Amino acid sequence: MMNQNSTLAVDFAGVVLKNPVVLASGTCGFGQEYGKIFDIEKLGGLSLKGLTLHYRAGNDGIRIWETPSGIMNSVGLENPGVPHFAEHELPMLKDYHFAKIVNLGGHSVEDYVKAVEILNDYDFDILELNISCPNVKGGGMNFGVKTEIAREVVGKVRQICKHKLMIKLSPNAEDIVSLSQMCQAEGADAISLVNTFLAMAVDINKKKPVFDNGYAGLSGPAIKPIALRMVHQVCKAVSIPVMGLGGITTWEDAIEFIMAGATAVQVGTASFMKPDIALDIIDGMQEYMNRNKLRDLKEIRGIL
Repeated sequence: MMNQNSTLAVDFAGVVLKNPVVLASGTCGFGQEYGKIFDIEKLGGLSLKGLTLHYRAGNDGIRIWETPSGIMNSVGLENPGVPHFAEHELPMLKDYHFAKIVNLGGHSVEDYVKAVEILNDYDFDILELNISCPNVKGGGMNFGVKTEIAREVVGKVRQICKHKLMIKLSPNAEDIVSLSQMCQAEGADAISLVNTFLAMAVDINKKKPVFDNGYAGLSGPAIKPIALRMVHQVCKAVSIPVMGLGGITTWEDAIEFIMAGATAVQVGTASFMKPDIALDIIDGMQEYMNRNKLRDLKEIRGIL
């Protein structure tokens, strides 16, 4: 029996989530795919497939490679572009009662700004700014690696963004704590971390890297202990809410991230193992709260 005084609901930067479990960007499309498999209304939210200003076909060659306790991906931000998304995909989510999080990437500050100006005219809950993209005008270095490079894009987007702004941080940053503090100083409403880790796979028969780009992003259970450490460090360093992610596959993992300071969590790679695994995590968290006579997740958040 559910304790009537126990709730999984959380206030995330002023956005009320019925529970703290969100599907991670790049793993759930625009929602319709998983909506055919399970009741996505039970989720706290969806972080939609990563967008760029213009259509992108994505990377050539192999895009997904399984590793021990994880996967590597080099999808290359394949997406229909912001205008198409806003006109054709976003309206299909209007009747769902969960947090709608739009994930936006870019390869120049100008691209980010133009995309945000378009998105300002549409209704959703949170803009998740992915600053892990290579800065073309900066010689290919990712915006999210150096704090001062990231500051320009975060500051300019914050000036014009009409939505709640959450910055998605790369674990490949030189100083994740400094980067998170900069995001808060520039006016971000929240932070999500971590994105995938830069990794490599080799085809020893072809005697070449598996991925055309050489390197790819590693996600899944293998990265969880490192992601958890980074979330703990960032939560200690900022006062804005944090959405933690990285290898969460069980309700116990989710509780660990809450205890490390996260207000909400994202589930990504685990959904490829079991499409409705997020519902198992939600149920497990609720049962944990009931057993421990917890009324609110605030009672255990950040206790480490």
